[in-house]
Amino acid sequence: MQIQLIAAVACGGALGAVGRYFVIAQVATWTGHGFPFGTLAVNVVGSFAMGVLVEVGALAWSPSPELRAFLTVGFLGAFTTFSTFSMETILLYERGDLLQCAAYVAGSVLLSVGGFFAAMFLLRTALT
Repeated sequence: MQIQLIAAVACGGALGAVGRYFVIAQVATWTGHGFPFGTLAVNVVGSFAMGVLVEVGALAWSPSPELRAFLTVGFLGAFTTFSTFSMETILLYERGDLLQCAAYVAGSVLLSVGGFFAAMFLLRTALT
């Protein structure tokens, strides 16, 4: 493996993790800590951004392998978080908030996958 790719992933990961921390903290100041809106937000926004990158890369842009690794594996890989989603799901369940737990799981999956598809659709429409 090339050192340039490893460095790109590491730098993107550092920025993505810091970005996730700030977004989750800011959303929590707006909405409180009762429901994990911050994690939901980073996962939906990150999925939408991944859809943009995939579609733009397929239709109009060919970034270097290092830039692609920086953006996708590094930044978006660290910005989004399945482990935090899992932990927050269990916390909602253990608190007995079964309706919120189910809404969080369904909303996270539907909105994140939907965000990816929405980005692809919007870019296909705009670029073709």
